Amino acid sequence: MSIEVKTLTVAEAAALLAAGKVTAAQLCRAYLDRVQTVDGSVKAFLKCDAERIMAAAEAADQRRAAGTPRSPYDGIPVGIKDCIVTAGETCSCASKILAPVVSPYDATVVARLKAAGFIPMGRLNMDEFAMGSSTENSAYQRTANPWDITRVPGGSSGGSAAAVAAGEVAVALGSDTGGSIRQPAAFCGVVGVKPTYGRVSRYGLVAFASSLDQIGPLAHTVEDAAIILDTIGGHDPRDCTSLPEPDCGGLAAAVAAARNGDLKGVKIGLPEEYFASESSAGVKAGVEAAIAVMKELGAEFVSVSLPHTKYAVATYYIIATAEASTNLARFDGIRYGARDQEAQDLTEVYFKTRGHGFGDEVKRRIILGTYVLSSGYYDAFYLRAQKVRTLIRRDFEAAFRQCDLLLTPVTPTTAFRFGEKKDPLQMYLADIYTIALNLSGNCGISIPAALEADSGMPVGIQLIGPALAEKQLFAVAARFEQARKEQVFTPAL
Repeated sequence: MSIEVKTLTVAEAAALLAAGKVTAAQLCRAYLDRVQTVDGSVKAFLKCDAERIMAAAEAADQRRAAGTPRSPYDGIPVGIKDCIVTAGETCSCASKILAPVVSPYDATVVARLKAAGFIPMGRLNMDEFAMGSSTENSAYQRTANPWDITRVPGGSSGGSAAAVAAGEVAVALGSDTGGSIRQPAAFCGVVGVKPTYGRVSRYGLVAFASSLDQIGPLAHTVEDAAIILDTIGGHDPRDCTSLPEPDCGGLAAAVAAARNGDLKGVKIGLPEEYFASESSAGVKAGVEAAIAVMKELGAEFVSVSLPHTKYAVATYYIIATAEASTNLARFDGIRYGARDQEAQDLTEVYFKTRGHGFGDEVKRRIILGTYVLSSGYYDAFYLRAQKVRTLIRRDFEAAFRQCDLLLTPVTPTTAFRFGEKKDPLQMYLADIYTIALNLSGNCGISIPAALEADSGMPVGIQLIGPALAEKQLFAVAARFEQARKEQVFTPAL
């Protein structure tokens, strides 16, 4: 049968495979054909090894024919952001300094996907070392938003969001340090999840800011995101920050149970500080429409305050850059990274390797991070930022004593055009609604809510839950998804 993969979900693909209507080889070939057709315009993939993917698909078909599929999802491809290692694949983090590096092992999340039969499909573009909000900082190519190829897909997981939106994969993995899953998800009209810190192993994720980074899924639907998070979540002894939660599953079941229900008894907080900020008319209209839908479903809304929100951006860019400066010190051409061949002595090895290997934004953040950690400034900046982080976390704890979840915008505007934000500070402020969640460590999801009237670009809403409240988060998100006006968010591409 002919397979239309543009809007195909993981759940639908699993049903087709179980019924014998398609094979894994046919499914993967259809996705590869889709990549061949549209990725010249989108440029979501840095690499897509068709031979490797088809070999894995044929192995999945053999298992299914023998009656021993690894799971209902055996043979379904999943895109991988280029900072998550896959054995035998390059992992460049979209940086020149790591261009020749081939991973000798699988990240825990990749190993768990493979154990369920999912097939890693290529390397997805990103802002270099996950530092950016537009995927304009990649050393290799500029990924476009499938809704309008003159606009950015968001970042840093822009390749993952664009690939899903364009139908090149049904689902992809991204990483979220300050909104890098949720912001591109909103820009591209897909679902993006930032799990509770520690719920998903970071083993095999190239570190940007270790106390903030978290891997999560981007998908067409809340159900698909739940399926992936059920697969990759859970304790991992190889990650010292992994939570000792024995059971991180059941999210897909929570989604299924919520489909035909209502939201009666659910109390949702609207943080005053997020709605006092300047958002575009299109974003405001989309968020208001979402609130109206949830009220019709029976949800109760209350006003709450997160008073330290105004310090979130400054706090984040001290902590994140300090940790980045430390984490990226290893990429020097000696321990890790491609050594500059023109260097004549040790000093030149350091200067030329890092000077040529890192892009401007990465250099900017390393310099800032080194400064805030330097003698005489550590207490004034880094230590003080950590204290403010504690206050931000306490704000969330206080808010969740008044409500079950929070609802906020994801971004101040819809996707902006390439080159529109030339000032780095303007770019940093694009994450104003997402950063605090990483500082607090709680869970959040970005869901498409509406299309902006003027531009036709997607508008997302963000639901935020307490730590380890993913089941309720997914249940409410799934119920809203089913009731919203726009049922399918599909670009014309």
